[in-house]
Amino acid sequence: MTLLSVAPSQAAAKIQRLVSPGGIEAWFVQDATVPLIAMEYAFAGGASQDPTAKPGVGNMVADLLDEGSGDLDSKTFHERLERRAIELSFSATRDNFRGSLRMLKDNKDEAYELLRSALSAPHFDPVDVERIRGQVLSTLRRESTNPSSIAGRKFLQVAFGDHPYGRQASGTLESVPKIEIADLKDYARRIIAKDTLRVAVVGDVDPDTLGRLLDKTFGGLPAKADLVPVPDVVATKPPQRAFIPLDVPQTVVTFGGPGVRRHDPDFMAAYVVNHILGGGGLSSRLYKEVREKRGLAYSVYETLLWMDHSALFFGNTGTRADRAGETVDAIETEIRRIAEEGPTQKELDEAKSYLKGSQMLALDTSSKLAQAMLQYQLDKLPIDYIEKRNAIVDAVTLDDAKRVAKKLWGDGLLTVIVGRAPQAAAQPAAAAPKASN
Repeated sequence: MTLLSVAPSQAAAKIQRLVSPGGIEAWFVQDATVPLIAMEYAFAGGASQDPTAKPGVGNMVADLLDEGSGDLDSKTFHERLERRAIELSFSATRDNFRGSLRMLKDNKDEAYELLRSALSAPHFDPVDVERIRGQVLSTLRRESTNPSSIAGRKFLQVAFGDHPYGRQASGTLESVPKIEIADLKDYARRIIAKDTLRVAVVGDVDPDTLGRLLDKTFGGLPAKADLVPVPDVVATKPPQRAFIPLDVPQTVVTFGGPGVRRHDPDFMAAYVVNHILGGGGLSSRLYKEVREKRGLAYSVYETLLWMDHSALFFGNTGTRADRAGETVDAIETEIRRIAEEGPTQKELDEAKSYLKGSQMLALDTSSKLAQAMLQYQLDKLPIDYIEKRNAIVDAVTLDDAKRVAKKLWGDGLLTVIVGRAPQAAAQPAAAAPKASN
């Protein structure tokens, strides 16, 4: 057992690098405050590894791994989880196939055994596959008339074209019916392997016991994943605007453009100045301009998204159909202003103070801390990043913020608008012909 300790100023975040006897590495925080254990883990791959013509395979695998495995059928598997209050789930993000496991300390052996079985010997029984397929299709049908879902899908297509990031991670109404059991088994075989595994554990368990559990759970997996290479891509350069007509009372506006990659030296400056523009909730510039001053929308936000092979800034709001044009103009004006002028020193100081103070509040449960530790690993950050983060925030200067604001927003926006056509929005719904009695 190899155990290297890193001791940040916050004792609650004392992260250790643990290597099990079988060579499984994990970031680990031992915390006996409550008798719980939370584990987050991920394999490289995700939705970007779906077959080109069959988006949604990874998403269906995530939905099916806990639907029976080993000598347990789906009903028995879920009964075992419920009897011991074990929380187990899987998901496919753009770049990773992720899992979460949470249990009481006394139920750890059964929890890890159920996870081992789900990862190593999933059934993919036809009856379960068809039931999950039906659930996915039902969700996709609902999303096909939801303006926010339509806008999000269209935005990714505009930003990334035929790159895997431009595909719908949950699949489409056309692709999901074509997914076969052989596709699911092939995906699981290629993705679930030890060489890309990253693990984070927080809770009431000692290092030796955790090492044994990790070996038992992951030790029997294939040594190497079989991944299809995914190329780097820069999102489409703004400005571009797309309109999708949909007869709904509220128009949805999705906007964004090329972002800053996680290991770009400008990332933290971008993170801070983005908080000022659209990430700071009630204090953000967009909220003040769009909601407070003009009453155009209930909420508006803008955030940074970073992936293994690209990065975006991305925002969203909803407004009355007859005020959509005014809303888009207000957003574009404010983004142009911060690109040209940058933030003020007061805004920068307040943003830095908030981001430093909120860090530990965001890690106040074992599950949140485990999720953050896993993300730091996926982002290839050092194990003592929590220690260093506030100093990195502090190092952002006003010149940095102004330069990065111009870099991020100087070209304008990719904008997708979903709602009534402008001329239709001018006519209230009550003006439509009434049905005869």
